[in-house]
Amino acid sequence: MIQNYDMMIQEKVQVVFTEMEKRVSAEDMVRIRAAFELAREAHAMQKRKTGEPYIIHPIAVATIVAMELKLGANPVIAAFLHDVVEDTDYTIDDIRQRFGDDVAFLVSVVTKKSTGNYEISKQVDNYKQMLNSIHYDIRALLVKLADRLHNMRTLSSMRPDKQMKIAGETDFFYAPLANRLGLYNVKIELENLSFQYRCPQEYALIAGLIQKDKESLHEKLSAFTEKIREVLTMDGIDAQIKIVFNAPYSIWRKMRRTGDDFSHIPFRHVVDVVFSCPKEEQEKDMALRIYSRLSSVFSERPCGIINYIDSPKENGYQSFHVQLLSSYGCWEEVHISSERMSRASQLGVVAERSEDNVRRWIDKFRMVLRDMEFHQKEGDFIENVVTTFYNDDIMVFTPNGKSVNLPKRATALDFAFEIHSEIGKHAHVAMINGQLASIKTVLHRGDIVKIITNEDILPNPDWMKHVLTYKAKGFLKRYFEKQEENDYHYCPNCQPIPGEEVIGFKEKDGSVTVHKRNCSIAVSLASRQGDSIVSVDYAEKPDMLYPVSIHILAIDRFHLLFDIINCITNELQLSMDSISTSTTDCIVNCTINFKVHSFVELQTIINHMSAIDGVEEVKRI
Repeated sequence: MIQNYDMMIQEKVQVVFTEMEKRVSAEDMVRIRAAFELAREAHAMQKRKTGEPYIIHPIAVATIVAMELKLGANPVIAAFLHDVVEDTDYTIDDIRQRFGDDVAFLVSVVTKKSTGNYEISKQVDNYKQMLNSIHYDIRALLVKLADRLHNMRTLSSMRPDKQMKIAGETDFFYAPLANRLGLYNVKIELENLSFQYRCPQEYALIAGLIQKDKESLHEKLSAFTEKIREVLTMDGIDAQIKIVFNAPYSIWRKMRRTGDDFSHIPFRHVVDVVFSCPKEEQEKDMALRIYSRLSSVFSERPCGIINYIDSPKENGYQSFHVQLLSSYGCWEEVHISSERMSRASQLGVVAERSEDNVRRWIDKFRMVLRDMEFHQKEGDFIENVVTTFYNDDIMVFTPNGKSVNLPKRATALDFAFEIHSEIGKHAHVAMINGQLASIKTVLHRGDIVKIITNEDILPNPDWMKHVLTYKAKGFLKRYFEKQEENDYHYCPNCQPIPGEEVIGFKEKDGSVTVHKRNCSIAVSLASRQGDSIVSVDYAEKPDMLYPVSIHILAIDRFHLLFDIINCITNELQLSMDSISTSTTDCIVNCTINFKVHSFVELQTIINHMSAIDGVEEVKRI
């Protein structure tokens, strides 16, 4: 077995050596091999939870850094050595003497603090340590992402509580970080691995539905893509066309945001058209040429265009999106990108490794982090980094044409605070695209926003529910001069019901607050206060009822409402708290509030409701 491990180790590390020999000097190759030998010696007596020699992990991290992130010699050396200082007797000074200041810096950033005196918590302090490194370099973050990626790929060997802690950190911090760095593939993999370990049942369910979707749509999508290929070939355009299905986490997030079930989520896949274009300045013309040819053959959905070529996302993503009508009567979303744009969406900050490009990324990070630290209290820093800095962004405009970047789902109130704190403080109403609107209105990309103020208007606590940005949250928290304290025993945000996948967090007073495993608050807590996670037996109790709301979409008919009420009150023997219904053009929308004993009971009710003649959809609100 020892001999087999030796052979496996040599085969794996040779992959790194072969890759790096293509792009570094012979002198650097000597240093890379020396780093591996030092790591192998330092970790010689250690094993991973899987039972494998520990050195396999540093080799895997170095492989990701070399093969997937395409970094240079020093980051690869740091990848081999990233756990040496933390887990062995070697020090940063030892690393510095053997491999220089640059490698020592990279290793120091990814080495967790060993002291027990933490400013906030061990997890949060480690996040800040990494983020502070961006003032000097961006490569340390990339090494840490590679480390986290391999840890997630091998998470099955850990205990369930450790899985939740690491998965929570990943979903809360590392996946959004990868997104902001433009590392799309890394972001998708981290999100889905986190989802798989946090909520294995939901993950398996959605993954199964996606697979069925692929099988049922294969013939139709093949015909659609073949038609696109035929149109472009006739015009002499060289392009690769492929179908990309959304991953389970992306589907789950859409289901949660919209309240729709899987079958009612639109655009569960996209059609990627990637064209060749040797000159970057001609890429837009080529994209518009492809768009013109396709829209002359396929009907185009009105207002179905998003031009990310002229207005890239904050993470650098560029593409031309258009929605086209297929021969089978469905709108298909088509993304038109050059090979350079496609490569950049996968590799992000490291796609173009010029010094000027990396410097622009560093300056962008540094400016926002400095702004956050200036506006925020210490304890809020990481939450605001994740909420504002790493979310998908939208670009909106002032009436005079000034662009303002905000996180997706930001409101007019966020916009007001972004312009100036006094405008936010006295925000009364908004004019959005010339229309009067509430300051709580969610903004969309391209909106033109004007805030009308009133000196008599002052913030009220309800505003906290309608802001996302660190500037707005920070100002309001300071204004109210208080901190909300949770004295409840189940999370009011996710309202868990016995029978659902749940997790508990021990409060300072010893009580336990129960959350759904997919609750955003639980994920946030797991990433910052992972040691407070406890297992809970959230079992059904005969004398306990939990409030729920369901929404019913149905085709109107005689006695429909009677059958719905009869199903709950007579067949299921439950009492209703309230019911509201409206009918428009024979379409019935009905909302019912009642109480249940468990998640199983709720599913039984939904199944009974779904079986009523004329009912199209039943979903929990």
